[in-house]
Amino acid sequence: MTLSGVSSSERKERAKQALADVGLSDHINKKPNQLSGGQMQRVAIARALVNNPDIILADEPTGALDSKTSTQVMDILRQIAKERLVIMVTHNEEIANQYSSRIIRFLDGQIQSDSDPIVDQQADSDHQPRKSKKRNKTSMSLFTALSLSFKNLLTKKGRTILTAFAGSIGIIGVALVLALSSGLSNQLDVMQGDTLANFPIMIDTNEQFVDFTEMGPPGSQGTTSNYEEFPDDTTIYSFDVMDSFVMHKNILTDEFLDYVAKIEEELPDQVNNIAYSRGVGVNLLTEGTDGVVKFETSLQDQAMPGFSESAMGLNHWHEMPEDQDFILELYDLIGEDSRLPEAENEIAIVVDQYNRLSTQFLDKLALTDDEYDATDFIGKTMLKVLSNDVYYTETEDGLFIPAAPADYQKLYNEADGLELVVTGILRVKEEAATSYFSEGFIYTSDLTDRIIADAQQSVIAQAQEDSDINLLTNTPFQAEEIKEYALIYLGATTTPVGVDIYPTDFEGKDAIKDYLDEFNLCRDEEDQIVYNDLAEMVSDIMTDMINTVTYVLVGFAAISLIVSTIMIGIITYVSVIERTKEIGILRSVGARKKDISRVFNAETMIIGFVSGSLGILISYLLIIPINNLIYHLTDIEGVANLNVTAATILIVGSMILTLIAGVIPSRMAAKKDPVVALRTE
Repeated sequence: MTLSGVSSSERKERAKQALADVGLSDHINKKPNQLSGGQMQRVAIARALVNNPDIILADEPTGALDSKTSTQVMDILRQIAKERLVIMVTHNEEIANQYSSRIIRFLDGQIQSDSDPIVDQQADSDHQPRKSKKRNKTSMSLFTALSLSFKNLLTKKGRTILTAFAGSIGIIGVALVLALSSGLSNQLDVMQGDTLANFPIMIDTNEQFVDFTEMGPPGSQGTTSNYEEFPDDTTIYSFDVMDSFVMHKNILTDEFLDYVAKIEEELPDQVNNIAYSRGVGVNLLTEGTDGVVKFETSLQDQAMPGFSESAMGLNHWHEMPEDQDFILELYDLIGEDSRLPEAENEIAIVVDQYNRLSTQFLDKLALTDDEYDATDFIGKTMLKVLSNDVYYTETEDGLFIPAAPADYQKLYNEADGLELVVTGILRVKEEAATSYFSEGFIYTSDLTDRIIADAQQSVIAQAQEDSDINLLTNTPFQAEEIKEYALIYLGATTTPVGVDIYPTDFEGKDAIKDYLDEFNLCRDEEDQIVYNDLAEMVSDIMTDMINTVTYVLVGFAAISLIVSTIMIGIITYVSVIERTKEIGILRSVGARKKDISRVFNAETMIIGFVSGSLGILISYLLIIPINNLIYHLTDIEGVANLNVTAATILIVGSMILTLIAGVIPSRMAAKKDPVVALRTE
């Protein structure tokens, strides 16, 4: 009935009715080995009746029964014969004569006589041939196959559990690798968001080699467009690698600067701050333990080639973002009455997480003591800004001489200048993942505007703008670019030498780059703006490294997964051998070959599901001590993290692998001859 698609409730009702028809209602809960021979025969009759067949074939139904039981069985068959055809084979002539309505006698396979031969149907003109009754084909559903396989596995609980555990070893290996990989990727994302995300997108005016075919802005055409990648022919071509590269210099036009200024309106949630690097020279004097010295800033060293012998110093001079809330999210103010600068004559000092200032910075201030207190700085005048007209002296021949170190003390004490007062000391917060400033002084944009305005109106700036000779060295400019740097340094040109755009996160970084790329659309290469994204380069390297390690570890773990899959295939084959007689029984009651195959496929799927589920469960349990160990070693919490999607995929993958492993054994089971299978012990 199951193979015929009869529902469970109907199967039970029909089975009870069939047993009642043969007088076995009182024995309904007995096992087969608790029945007598006659009761077994009646059960066989009930099993034949339950599917309501048109014909009952009874082969020696009383052969192994005593006379009383034989009479009971024959009475049942006579009752059945009132509604359907019963064909009985027997050697008992007495029973045949007593119960049969038609007797055909055979001897050595030949008909000897027929008590009621069939009349020739062709002679009966009124005879209408009986239409054959169409019967439903048997079909085993997947649910039925799963049910049969599950019941079989329950009879071998020990072996099933051991098989599932062995199969789960590979799943555990892959799951733990994925958990660690996922956790490391998440940690990398956190680090990127907290640290690398605050790395600015940098745009400067220095010349640099740019490969527009690989990393340039959109719209550029590369030299590789005329060549086929991985060609089939053997032709070898020559090419100049430098053809792909060009020396590119960003020109920060007013149009571009206006475009950048609008970015905070276009992307208000993606931009933290925009910082402009000014090349104007700052004439700073400071009085320390060793007297008055000039406080050099690295900015002017970079912006003024030929004006300073030092290449790049440590940057101890930073302009503050206008958003003070952004600064206070990253920094604590230490010391009594400590606050951020607000006016053009106010500055603050940035220390590291240990409250330290480097000797390089202190040397610039002519400070030689080993320890200081916050009160030694807060509220004190530490720097004095001199205008170009004060700092430079014009000679009779029109050249300019900067103040000599011997004059610093007098200029500091007597000359007009803007005195800068320290208002506070900043230290990066403990929970902050990165710092915005390096150590040194920070100042307001108002101070930058004041310095630029003074420098632009200075005599040396105006004189240098009209001269092709370096008025400080009395030498001709070797290139127009050198003169441009000189004008920027002296304040004659106020165009920024660089722009740093700070994103809020990595999504914001991508949005900013898309915004900058739009500016480059339809522009010639020389007019395009090339930006540098150090964070992306670092991120790509770290991501590639993690992915490579993950692939290698997954490969090793997959070996155990393959071994366990082969083992499950062997175990399924053993199961086929053990269940040969069951296969014969299923075939004898109507199961098709694909039904038999489905039973064993269902069994392997169940094993695969249990193996996968067990492997995932054990993996989640192992993740707890693994995370504790990693935290003990690195102070990083929750590194190993297996997400639900990966766990689900592994369980499904385990079922697919075991299903593949059981394909050959299940096909072997389906091809077994049912008669041979029934005779197998």
